[in-house]
Amino acid sequence: MSAAHPHPHLASGLLMASLGSIAFSGKAIIVKLAYRYGVDAVTLIMYRMLFALPLFLALTWWASRTRNGHTPPPLTRRDWLGVIGLGVTGYYLASFLDFWGLEFISASLERLILYLNPTIVLVLGWLLYGRRITRLQAVAMGISYAGVLLVFGREAGQQGPHAALGAGLVFASAISYAIYLVYSGELVKRLGSLRLVGLATSVACVLCIAQFVVLRPLSSAAVQPEVVWLSLLNASLCTFVPVLLVMMAIERIGSGLTAQTGMIGPMSTIVMGVLILGEPFNGWIVAGTVLVLSGVYLVTRFGAPKVLDKTGD
Repeated sequence: MSAAHPHPHLASGLLMASLGSIAFSGKAIIVKLAYRYGVDAVTLIMYRMLFALPLFLALTWWASRTRNGHTPPPLTRRDWLGVIGLGVTGYYLASFLDFWGLEFISASLERLILYLNPTIVLVLGWLLYGRRITRLQAVAMGISYAGVLLVFGREAGQQGPHAALGAGLVFASAISYAIYLVYSGELVKRLGSLRLVGLATSVACVLCIAQFVVLRPLSSAAVQPEVVWLSLLNASLCTFVPVLLVMMAIERIGSGLTAQTGMIGPMSTIVMGVLILGEPFNGWIVAGTVLVLSGVYLVTRFGAPKVLDKTGD
């Protein structure tokens, strides 16, 4: 490879990573818009997963095809147990807790909390496997959490205890998705990333639909047409399409550069929150965002586990 062309797919990879990150970030905006029509988290996530299920089943089929004479290995009982477990933690719980938390906090704060995910993966690696956290990583984590607390403190002063509940739910969502990332490595190697995402997300879709059937009367499915259209947009443009974009970006520019490009996500959420939702934009949000992005960049730059998959939103 010549010095003049160090990476032939750099431009397309960066574009895909950027568009994928922005599309993922749009999820919170759509959820907040849908809440304006009186729907609750259980019903809203049911509609999102109902529309997403056929897309991820198709992805599973496509990833399981025989290509170039190579047939993916059949799933063993252990594989299925792993897929179900990862579907519960990485997509069902992470998604539902996130949707629920968005009832109480702004889209900007939600995105900043979720962006702490690499720091949670780092802590889980220390707790579960004894991986050392360096002093620089510890300082970087402190910077990130200081940024979130800065924005949270401002929001709590305006919304009271509801902000604490919402932030706690979203942080629990981030922990659930971090557990998925920590335990998904073996299955990713065996099944492939797209096949695993398709299977695990399909499991989560079924669980979210079943949750609605158990917890709500079927009459609750009668919602405003705007909620249905927003959910369809959420399932396609802000869920399925970003999965493909991020995976294709990783193939072109690698997971490290893709993750760094993902830093555009929190900024795009703030911009969309201000322009579409009318959320406040002030120095507290700017300072908190700078702290979070700076801390997470240092964590991912200096030895944190690489986060390959950004589909747990």
